[in-house]
Amino acid sequence: MKILADENMPYVQQLFGDLGTIEAVNGRTLTPQQVKDADVLLVRSVTKVDQALLSLNSKLKFVGSATIGTDHIDQAYLASQGIPFTNAPGCNATAVGEFAFIAMLELARRFDTGLKGKVVGIVGAGNTGSAVAKCLEAYGVEVLLNDPLIEANDPREFVSLDELTSRADVISLHVPLTREGEHKTWYLFDEQRLQGLKSNVWLLNCCRGEVIDNRALIKVKGLRPDIKLVIDVWEGEPDPMLELVPLVEIATPHIAGYSLEGKARGTYMLYQKLTAVLGIDADKSMSTLLPGLWSQQVSFDELVSEKALLQLSRFVYDLRDDDELFRKIMLDDSAIKVGKNSANNNGFDLMRKNHKHRREFSALKLATAGQSEVDWLFKLGFSGVGR
Repeated sequence: MKILADENMPYVQQLFGDLGTIEAVNGRTLTPQQVKDADVLLVRSVTKVDQALLSLNSKLKFVGSATIGTDHIDQAYLASQGIPFTNAPGCNATAVGEFAFIAMLELARRFDTGLKGKVVGIVGAGNTGSAVAKCLEAYGVEVLLNDPLIEANDPREFVSLDELTSRADVISLHVPLTREGEHKTWYLFDEQRLQGLKSNVWLLNCCRGEVIDNRALIKVKGLRPDIKLVIDVWEGEPDPMLELVPLVEIATPHIAGYSLEGKARGTYMLYQKLTAVLGIDADKSMSTLLPGLWSQQVSFDELVSEKALLQLSRFVYDLRDDDELFRKIMLDDSAIKVGKNSANNNGFDLMRKNHKHRREFSALKLATAGQSEVDWLFKLGFSGVGR
């Protein structure tokens, strides 16, 4: 069995090596000729899987995408051909939630304010949005949820998007990209909505770049410097609008979900589904893929301030490193001179490919002498000695 897998998907050999011959490919440039004799296709969001890509293949048994989103997959075509498909919903939700939370802590520190006391609006209350809410609620921050697609069958309290944007001091976007329908998200935040945001609002986008009209964002940001931006996803990836980058407080190359845990979880979910499709036992364990946990002695007295919480978070993942690298690569003098080009393309994707250092809060074991006052740290996601 020939397994074609995106070269940036981790742990493929460890999980799928016993099932067939693995060929690693560049997912962004994958061609029908390369896919022609594949039995299994494992992709990420950079690969458009449709009739054109599969036009020369008549033997495909399974398509898996190690992503939450599915807008890059023509599921109707796969179904018409009887090709099983699965994605990995929730695989990197924790990573995205912690990324957004850390970004908020960074902005609070940078602008000498506190995250506590702010109202955070979360647009999209699925897996990733709920993970953001989990972090914020553990820390005692008020959260507003907006998600018209799930609110009718969800016991949580929801508000309209208009109410959310009128009340929220911070807005974090976590919706799939949809281009049609009553609740389409393409350019959900257009020029009019951006202009109507509260003064001094923080706007974070960790879902899909086109949920915000990036050209309108450049225009509005020029008129509204009070709006503070955290952008992980960009319209036109892997060629973001370079003029937007200097206007953003924290800029990263679509890596909010790129924790080691999230990556491993995504690949493992595809492995589980493929073994089910093949009717064989899944005899591998995800726990064997990851490095061991770290241990750190922390006392409650050291965590009385938000600054201390940020320092602890940076111990696990220092977001400033990725922001600095992104600006260095994307705003290199030569890149600015030529504008959108293959160098930017390669730089954007290379940063994603080489992003292998990030862990989640759970990787850090805290020894806290058992004070009940710090239970919120474990609700936030940190591990505890003896827990």
